[in-house]
Amino acid sequence: MFRRIYLDNSATTQVDPRVLEAMMPYLTEKFGNPSSIHFFGQEAKSAVDKARHQVAGLINSRPNEIVFTSGGTEANNLAIRGILESQPAISNPHIVTSVIEHSAVRNVCEDLEKRGFSVTYLPVYENGIVKLEDLEAAITENTVLVSIMTANNEIGTLQPVAGIGKLTRELRSQGRKIWFHTDAVQALGKVPVDVEEIGCDLLSLSAHKIYAPKGVGALYVRRGVRLHPQNIGGHQERDRRGGTESVPNIVGLGEACSIASDELETAAESSRLLRDRLESAVGEDIQGVVFNGDRERRLPNIANISFTSIEGEGLLINLDMQGIAVSTGSACSSGTLEPSPVIRAIGRGDDLARGAIRFSFGRFNTYDDVEDLLRLLSSCVKNLRELSPARTSSATK
Repeated sequence: MFRRIYLDNSATTQVDPRVLEAMMPYLTEKFGNPSSIHFFGQEAKSAVDKARHQVAGLINSRPNEIVFTSGGTEANNLAIRGILESQPAISNPHIVTSVIEHSAVRNVCEDLEKRGFSVTYLPVYENGIVKLEDLEAAITENTVLVSIMTANNEIGTLQPVAGIGKLTRELRSQGRKIWFHTDAVQALGKVPVDVEEIGCDLLSLSAHKIYAPKGVGALYVRRGVRLHPQNIGGHQERDRRGGTESVPNIVGLGEACSIASDELETAAESSRLLRDRLESAVGEDIQGVVFNGDRERRLPNIANISFTSIEGEGLLINLDMQGIAVSTGSACSSGTLEPSPVIRAIGRGDDLARGAIRFSFGRFNTYDDVEDLLRLLSSCVKNLRELSPARTSSATK
């Protein structure tokens, strides 16, 4: 019987036992509503406030700039829609984003286009990174928002967010009403994320990518930035997000941020060693592979590799049948038969886009996990290539 190995940490992570331990009291005896003024409520409110400080500490913000949400998707919606809806009437308001954004940003922008907003989708190049000169050329008098992710979720490339922040700040100093939002869901806990160094006005994060539970996230909102709330209800989160706070989940997010702050360097180095071992062995042992994304400016935990003449979905299933979990791209896009738009955006053809596999490492992976994967990977690729319709068709001619 094989042991199961999880190498899909960019889709979600398991809850760290330390995070679960911090959460448990708020799932049992400490059950108060943070809006209540009695002891039970104030006990819960204190826990939420502590978590707010922990999240702020990881990204170098003020605690009152943190808005708790149900996750990264809600944070992105609140950032993008909230900014646009808070502005006075602008003729043909314009947004600049990129072609490789997560669906939680891309689909929001596409929906806004249907409502009359103008959107420019910046290209990326073979390295998977947007160019600042393209952004500068795309900005118009009507540009209200730039939304560019900190790190891509499929290929791990790091975008020039500090340069984008500098550009938007310069424009605002000239009287332009333009804001910068970055989706940092994949970057948080893997590389340093500092809102002052980035210079962003809004930043989205999610708990379940950093060993906390699903169903909670946060949006950083720089002091002075006005947002129109998307959840209308009570006065929670300083009137920016109505709804009773999910206290246990928020506590978990806070604890996860505290752990990530303490262990960032060691965790990054551990993931980098595992990723590099995988890529080195694959490059030596398997023919017909292409590594996707920039080789230097990327997250330490993601390897995205295209295997020629096979379908990535087939390789994923073969590995899963032997106990190894990987992915063909974003978990939010699973189930689609279309080639990855991110891999196509960096100039790969459909064959390479369909044959792309994302291996993403995390806190609980070991060297043995990589070695077990490598023992199976070559034979899986070989068997699939022998069964490939293209290979079979060529052999019968």
